[in-house]
Amino acid sequence: MGRYLLRRTFVLALSLIAAGLVLFVLLRLLPGDPSAALLSVGADEAQIAAAREQVGSDLPIWMQLGKFLSDLARFDLGKSFVSGAPVLPEIMARLSVTLPLTVASFLLAILIAVPLGIISALRADRWYGGLLSAVSQLGIAVPVFWIGILLIWIVAVKFRLLPASGFPMKGWEDAAGAFRALILPVVTIALVMLASLMRYVRSATFDVLGADYLRNARALGASFPQALIRHGIRNGAVPVISILGIELASTLLGAVVVERVFALPGLGSMLLLGIQQRDYPTVQGVLLVSTLMVLLIGFLADVIQRVIDPRLRETVTGR
Repeated sequence: MGRYLLRRTFVLALSLIAAGLVLFVLLRLLPGDPSAALLSVGADEAQIAAAREQVGSDLPIWMQLGKFLSDLARFDLGKSFVSGAPVLPEIMARLSVTLPLTVASFLLAILIAVPLGIISALRADRWYGGLLSAVSQLGIAVPVFWIGILLIWIVAVKFRLLPASGFPMKGWEDAAGAFRALILPVVTIALVMLASLMRYVRSATFDVLGADYLRNARALGASFPQALIRHGIRNGAVPVISILGIELASTLLGAVVVERVFALPGLGSMLLLGIQQRDYPTVQGVLLVSTLMVLLIGFLADVIQRVIDPRLRETVTGR
């Protein structure tokens, strides 16, 4: 297991470097010059040259790449072309909104989707089992922004129970206000996520119900609930964990839509503003941090799978 962790960590570092190189190249291939973010209409040649020198676009591409890699090795994501502020502290401040939003939505979706998915499989021949399956299929087809708008209209506008948008100016210093501001966005993401998770949990449960080890446990005298808890859940959790990792990464990346609907000052709004202003360091920094978190989620999902299932550890070590 230790050798696997070292090898997987090495792959994680290489993947992050490769992602950084791809982002660097793609941003430089876009039409226009990043110095345009600093220039007003009608700028003369001297102003253009000064702006290009300030953002470093006057340097050869290989020198720009060398500076980028050098800064990245020092965990320096550069300074915003527009505000001049360091990008990394701003990203960390925005993560205080995006991470709680993502994690809370993920946990809420799991708490609801796992039991409902198991019930829909165990009671597939009952009317409520079929109803749960139909509802999950419908939930997958509904866009997340539509659910957000619907919740705003019902909860915030019609009944005035929660704020429709925004986040406290004091951030988490106003814990009650921050919590209230995130309730609707969290429920919005969780409703979309649990629909797909229910389908995967239902499918994994069906696979477990037809497995030989479950029948053998029953033949040895274990009751159905005992066999399911001791053997079924652990075996069925292995494929579900992979899906959970994918769903968590998708939620993190897809939070940009929900943050836009609810006017939350998270990574999504920072990324959109950076794109609109052609602020390359901001866009590059947000995408790099998002990529790192997605890679870490995949890494953790792989490790948890091997902790749960010894067969995977044997495959890796060759025993």
